[in-house]
Amino acid sequence: MPIPVVHHPDYSFPFPERHRFPMEKFGLLADYARSKGLLGLSNSYRPAPCRQAWLTHTHCPDYLSRFAGDRLSARETRQMNLPWSKGLVRRTFLAPSGTVLTAQLALQNGIACHLAGGTHHAHFDYAAGFCILNDLAIAANVLLRQDGIERVLIFDCDVHQGDGTAALLADEPRAFTCSVHCERNFPFQKQVSDLDVALPDGMGDEDYLAAVSETLHKALALSRPDIVLYDAGVDVFQGDPLGKLNISEPGIRERDYRVLSELKRRGIPVATVIGGGYDDDRVKLARRHGIIVEEASRVFGAD
Repeated sequence: MPIPVVHHPDYSFPFPERHRFPMEKFGLLADYARSKGLLGLSNSYRPAPCRQAWLTHTHCPDYLSRFAGDRLSARETRQMNLPWSKGLVRRTFLAPSGTVLTAQLALQNGIACHLAGGTHHAHFDYAAGFCILNDLAIAANVLLRQDGIERVLIFDCDVHQGDGTAALLADEPRAFTCSVHCERNFPFQKQVSDLDVALPDGMGDEDYLAAVSETLHKALALSRPDIVLYDAGVDVFQGDPLGKLNISEPGIRERDYRVLSELKRRGIPVATVIGGGYDDDRVKLARRHGIIVEEASRVFGAD
């Protein structure tokens, strides 16, 4: 059986070509997944716009309204670092719903992959680091309000610390936030996750994989989760312009294989999001993001 994959064609929309944020990567990733037989009619799921109650449980209603109506201040717009448009608004209110849908599918199937998500820098009432709404925090809050879910683990392997996620869920003891990130990288003012592992610049595959495996085991022991939200960021890649680590593509593949295999072994459902990746070669970047779907299919697809 093919694993469930969540995507929406509006994740990519007309966007300035020279902008650092690679908005086209989401469409390219979906095209790549289709070309590899990982995304088809039988396993494709499309989210609806996020419910207002989900949004306001995590984010400031006034902030949501001002963003939707193009009424952010100049300072807030600079923090967002994305050009406002109706396409951006539509995409922004779709993607968190996609992560929620992915989590629900994971609870049913053991695994599901979202071809977006991981916007972990967004805070209660402001955007940061290309992140406007925090899909991971929104999804965790939705999950914790449903029967049968007592604990959620967010296992974040983006090269940047998940500062917004840590702040938004700091007072929610049932959500365990774990960030494995490069220490000397954005954001320069870190928040306190339940478990932070700060890595030195230039770390290579062997040490990185050992750190991820050790951290995952520790996080699972501390959190005892009913579901894991896994941010499989690829900005750890050695050539990523916004990363400072030295991880190869085989290293990223091995990371994802180890994480997913361990969660499957323990019988813990896992929903994956793609997180950061900023390579100027957008086609190669999309294929790199495709690694998590390929490994999910490898680990879970035989069932």
